[in-house]
Amino acid sequence: MLKHLLLCCFLIAGLSGFSQLNQTVKGRVLDKVTGIGLPGVIVQLKSSPAPQNTVTSNDGFFKFREVAVGRQTLVFTYTGYKAVTLNNVIVGSGKEMVLEVEMEESSIEMDVVDVTAAKDTDVVNTMQAANMKTFSIEETERYAGSRQDPARMAQNFAGIQGTNDSRNDIVVRGNSPAGLLWRLEDVDIPNPNHFAVAGSAGGPQSIINNKYLANSEFFTGAFPASYGNALGGVFDLKMRNGNNEKHERTFQLGVLGTELALEGPISKKSGATYLMTYRYSTLDLFNKVNFNLGTDAVPAYQDIGFRFNLPTKKAGVFSISGLGGISDIAIINSTKSERPTDLYGDLNKDQYFGSKMGAAILGHVYALNSKTVFKTSFAYSRQEVSSQHYLVLRADDFSPNDTLPKVLDYKFVEDKFTLAWFVKSKLNSRNSIKAGFFVQQNHVSFFDSIKINSIYDTIAINIQNKPFKIRENYKGVYYLIQPYVTWTHKFNERLSSNLGLFSQYLDITGEMSIEPRASLRYQFRNNQVISISYGLHSQMQATYMYFAIPDSQVVNGVPVFNAERKLSNQTLAFSKSHHAVLGYDYFLGRFFKIRTEAYYQYLWNVPVYKVPSSVSALNRGAIFNRFYPYYDMQNTGKGFNYGLELTLEKLFHRHYFFMFSGSLFESKYKNESNGQWANTDFNGNFMANLLGGMEYQVGKQKKNSINFGGKITYGGGKRYSPIDIEASNAVMDVVPVDEEVNTLQFADYNRVDLRVSYKINGKHMGTEIALDLVNIFNTKNVLNYSYSPDPANYNASPLVLNYQLGFLPLFYVKIDF
Repeated sequence: MLKHLLLCCFLIAGLSGFSQLNQTVKGRVLDKVTGIGLPGVIVQLKSSPAPQNTVTSNDGFFKFREVAVGRQTLVFTYTGYKAVTLNNVIVGSGKEMVLEVEMEESSIEMDVVDVTAAKDTDVVNTMQAANMKTFSIEETERYAGSRQDPARMAQNFAGIQGTNDSRNDIVVRGNSPAGLLWRLEDVDIPNPNHFAVAGSAGGPQSIINNKYLANSEFFTGAFPASYGNALGGVFDLKMRNGNNEKHERTFQLGVLGTELALEGPISKKSGATYLMTYRYSTLDLFNKVNFNLGTDAVPAYQDIGFRFNLPTKKAGVFSISGLGGISDIAIINSTKSERPTDLYGDLNKDQYFGSKMGAAILGHVYALNSKTVFKTSFAYSRQEVSSQHYLVLRADDFSPNDTLPKVLDYKFVEDKFTLAWFVKSKLNSRNSIKAGFFVQQNHVSFFDSIKINSIYDTIAINIQNKPFKIRENYKGVYYLIQPYVTWTHKFNERLSSNLGLFSQYLDITGEMSIEPRASLRYQFRNNQVISISYGLHSQMQATYMYFAIPDSQVVNGVPVFNAERKLSNQTLAFSKSHHAVLGYDYFLGRFFKIRTEAYYQYLWNVPVYKVPSSVSALNRGAIFNRFYPYYDMQNTGKGFNYGLELTLEKLFHRHYFFMFSGSLFESKYKNESNGQWANTDFNGNFMANLLGGMEYQVGKQKKNSINFGGKITYGGGKRYSPIDIEASNAVMDVVPVDEEVNTLQFADYNRVDLRVSYKINGKHMGTEIALDLVNIFNTKNVLNYSYSPDPANYNASPLVLNYQLGFLPLFYVKIDF
């Protein structure tokens, strides 16, 4: 099938090789603070094949027709605003290029500016804020190994660890990945990943589809006051609007999914548009037609994304946005009658897992005047996770018993209704404010039951007759209320500040947190900026933790069996942190920049057991198993993170780009079993990425392109602990030695990825053929130890050393038309 697709693509390229290919480039220019369209902006298209000029309409719209395919540069100038240059805008023949450009008002009065072509030595005049990275759709595709996943793309940034091939967790500066906040269209959403586990923020496959994303922002700590309920970072996603004049389609077939995207005008008169995507697991499609994939554990998933933009003449702009996904997998070990030579995971269970996630947002934006805008959003989101485990008992020859007693059954459902509102007002060219609130009503339904068995429980009927232990059985409603205010002040063109307050109230505990945020940015030279930022942050615990039933309650320091199955964690307070960051940016011309940041973060109020133990909430959130408390908990845990980050980046220019990101860091927490500072699960101590790519135009008229990319990842190995074998046998799971948690470290992680793609611009259709070669040297990076005893020899070690992903070739063919 792949051979025939490639043949068709090259035929298309050949048939279209004798005509000049052009495309439309259009968009809208907005005020950066208010989002209101700017009239009269001068827009210059520098190349294609001769420069063109136009001026934006009363609503800020502009359009260029007959633009040659390839990379183009646009310059935007407007009296009283800082000029904006967009380099390397990729124009393809399959879809019109639609841009949304934000311009920042200058704090000083400016004369009318002549439109002149920028030189390669000119320095960009707007540098990114400290701790924030803006990323585009292109970056999720061109970075080798990113798999078109925004989360995996973010793992290339300084301060982010990317040493787990099985999941896309974002570990920010040593924090648990559960400390990440996901936001879509100004509303907080649940974990947007397939196969998501309760209390986590990542997963093996993203629900997010880059085909509907606009330029979005990623924060790595000390973030502004409009964000909260997070300790690590923020992923703020924006969806683009569909084309308002032309119906367009994208079809993609690849290893990770078969997908279709549709967009276009609902009404050309009003400017209303639609944008929809659908994706289905390609592997599951192959499995359904009995194609042998070499495994029975085939991941089945599907997801959608949509946005309807509905402007009106006088009532503002309405929008309906959302995304959702369904996933399930069955890992069947009871069919294995011979012990594999290459062991992986737990061979003693059949596991069934399913997850559902969805979010729908009704938004309304209303401009009171040219300086003040209101936005109101009503949102509904749902996350559902369920799993069942069946114990596989085996004879000495590894043959399975016919009876498979159920040992785990759980289903977690969280429904959230959100009202979000804010006002943004530009008081003058130097001052702007944003104030708003979130009100969340959360409906939860949690049920979890388990049978704890030891290695010596070998009679199926006895296990089947054993009663389940109920770890959670709760239905209820709770509220989370979050008001905030931010103020941005420009002292002059070089010095600016952002001050704010964020607050949140959780009615489960009755606790309120008030959190100041502040940042200062000083451009002391035209190409150099220094910045400092600080934030007090808080985060509620994973919701299910409040309603978990511990095995034992601690009374006067003594564990007492919880015979009445009482809830005792509903008083857990917010975990909190102080986070301070010092940053320095240096631009060597328009296309090369250096960024370095030093940070310190102190965490407290972290949940730990009320008895001496190594357990801490700082270590949760990065595996497929949920953390369940055996004892009731208290907020006495502590931790700290500090480090130094460096980014060297050469932006795409003259056919190539590259980026180096490196981090040196320390991540510790207080081990309450011995009172000593211990390594967190995420303390790899260092992380480095080197990636780059080249692009060359090919063909008679140079309208097609071939791209090569590569990435080298090298980081500190995962932390692990000496294993208490006797305790592990008693519960058939890995149990560490409390006093020695994370004192050991696996070998350093390293991986090399390559990417090659070929883009064909045909008449009215664009085609891309891409091949990602992940871990080309098949490096065996260690993942963890799992518990899988040999039924023929219970005296042998029950531990299995698991390795991460080996060599993985991924391809896709994408057609825009």
